[in-house]
Amino acid sequence: MNDVWNLEPIYCGFDDPKFASDLAALQKQAAKIEDFSKELPDLAPMDGLKRGIALQEELAKLVDKLAGYASLRQAADTKNPEAGSYMGQIMAAYSAVAAPLAAFREWAAKLPNLMELVEQDNDLADYRFLFQCMLESSRYILPGTGEAVMAKMELSGGNAWSDMQQYLTSTVPVAYRGTTTNLSAIRNLAYDADPAVRKDAYEAEIACYDRIKDAVAYALNSIKLETISDCQLRGFASPLERTLKQCNMKRETLDAMLGAMDEYLPKFWQYLKVKSKALGHKNGLPWYDLFAPMGKSSTKFTAEDAKTFLVEQFASFNPEEADMIARAFDNAWIDFYPRDGKAGGAFCSGVECLGESRILTNFDGMFTDVVTLAHELGHAYHNFCIRDHRPLNKDYSMPLAETASTFNECVVMASAINKAADPQEKLALIESQLQDAAQIICDIYSRYRFESMVFENRQEKFMNADNLCELMLQAQKECYGDGLDPDCRHPYMWVCKSHYYGPTFYNFPYAFGGLFARGLYAQYEQEGADFIPKYKKLLYTTTVATAEDTAKVAGIDLTDRNFWRSALQTIADQIDLFCQLVEA
Repeated sequence: MNDVWNLEPIYCGFDDPKFASDLAALQKQAAKIEDFSKELPDLAPMDGLKRGIALQEELAKLVDKLAGYASLRQAADTKNPEAGSYMGQIMAAYSAVAAPLAAFREWAAKLPNLMELVEQDNDLADYRFLFQCMLESSRYILPGTGEAVMAKMELSGGNAWSDMQQYLTSTVPVAYRGTTTNLSAIRNLAYDADPAVRKDAYEAEIACYDRIKDAVAYALNSIKLETISDCQLRGFASPLERTLKQCNMKRETLDAMLGAMDEYLPKFWQYLKVKSKALGHKNGLPWYDLFAPMGKSSTKFTAEDAKTFLVEQFASFNPEEADMIARAFDNAWIDFYPRDGKAGGAFCSGVECLGESRILTNFDGMFTDVVTLAHELGHAYHNFCIRDHRPLNKDYSMPLAETASTFNECVVMASAINKAADPQEKLALIESQLQDAAQIICDIYSRYRFESMVFENRQEKFMNADNLCELMLQAQKECYGDGLDPDCRHPYMWVCKSHYYGPTFYNFPYAFGGLFARGLYAQYEQEGADFIPKYKKLLYTTTVATAEDTAKVAGIDLTDRNFWRSALQTIADQIDLFCQLVEA
C-alpha cells in the first residue's frame, strides 16, 4: 500500500505533454468564451443558451483537471514553487473569462421567458437549478469590466494571502523537547495518551506562532477587507448574506440551528467539566486536554489496519461504499503521513476526469485518525454519488458538503461503540465521539462568532495579532463557557485554521453537516436498509437543489428548530452516558 497518493493518472508531472496541451486548450477555451460573449446580442435565445452551456462545460472539465492537479501537488509540498507558478497561470486564464461569463449570466437572466426555454430543451433542463440560481444572482453581478477586474485582483489579493498563510503554517519550525518538528506533527500530539506530552506540545505550538503571527494577521485583515469590499460593490447586506446565498440556504435555517445550539451549550459544558474533573483539573478543562483520551483505547492502527476496519464497518451498512473505500486504499487515493512542507489537517478533493477522489490526511495511527479517514472517505462517496451529473452540476454547497462525511463518522462510531464489551473501551469510544461533537458545536460556534466579530471590526480598523487573539479568547469564552480553564485557552486558533483564509464563514457548515448527518443517521437506525436508496438520492440532490429542498428528500424541515434539537439530543444522551461511565 502506498504512503502517498498517486497523481500520475491525472498527469505524470508538470512536464507531461498532456498537461501542456490542456493548459493551452484552457487558454483557447477562454478566448472562445470571450468571442462568444461578444456575439450574444445577435444570437437567438435558444442558440445562445445552448452554446453558452456547452462552452462552460468544456471550461469546467479543463479547470477541474488542471487546477485540481496543481492544488494537490501544492498541498503535498507547499515548498514546491512549480505548483504555485502553474496554479497562478491556470487561475489567470480562468479569471480572464470572469467578465464574459458574467455577460452570459446577465444576458440569460434578462430573457423574459428564460425558464420556459430551459424546459423546452432536454440538455438545458438538466440545468434548471443552475438557471434559477442565475436569475437570483444576476442582481449581484458587477457591470462592465467589474467581474474581470475583481477576478484579476483576487489573484494577487485574497488567493495570494491564503497561499502565504498555508506556506507559513506548513513550514514554521516548532521547537519541542530539544528537537525541531512541524506544526502538523505537534498538533497531532494533542491526542497523545501522556498528559506531559500533550501539555509540552501545546506550549510548543503556542510558542511557535510568535514567529508568524504578524504576517498571518496581515493575511487575515487583507482577505476580510477584500470580502467586505466585494460585498459592498455587489450590493450584499453583509458577508454573511453573501455566504448564505452561495450556500443556497435560508437565514431562517441558520437561525434555527444556532438557536438550538445555544440551548444545548450548557450540556456540552457539563461534558467538559466532567472530563476536567476526571483528569484532575479544578478550574475547567485546559485546552491541551481537550483531546485527551479517556478509558482504555491503546490500539494503534497502520494504514492497512485502517483499511480492514473501515471496509468491514461499511460492508454491513452500504456494500457499494465499502467497495469504493477498498479501491481508495488499493489504488493510492490517499496521502497518509505528516511531513515537512505538507499541508496540515485533512481534505478530500474530487478528481472528475478519473471519476475518483484524492484524500490528504496527517495519519498518526490513533483511532481518531481512522475516524478522520472515514470522514474524508464520506466526501469521496458523495463525489461518487454525483458522478452522473452534468459537468456544471458537480458543486454542492458548503453546508451540504459535510453531510456524507459526518454520516460516515456516525456509522463508524455507532458500530464501534455497540461492539465494545469492556466499559473502559466503550468510554474511550464515546469520549472520542464527544470530542468531535464538541468541536462542531463549541469550537465551530466560536469560529463563527470570531469571524463575525472580525467583520464587524475590519471595516473601521486594522486588527493586529494581539487584537485577533483577544477576539478569539472572547469567542471561546462565549462558546465553551466554564467548561474550559479560563487561563488555558487557545488564542491563536485564527492562525492555524485555514478556513478563515478561504470561503467566507466556512465554519457553520460543519455544525450544519454534523447535526444534519446525525438526524439522518437516526432515520437510518429506524428504517435500516430501506434508508440507503433515500440517502443516495439525497446526496445526488445536493448539487441541484437548495439546502431546504434537499432535506425534504428525507422529509426534514430545516427551518424547524425542533429538528436541530432532536439531533442535538442524540449528543446530549451520549453525554449522559459518558457521565455515568466516568462516575462508575
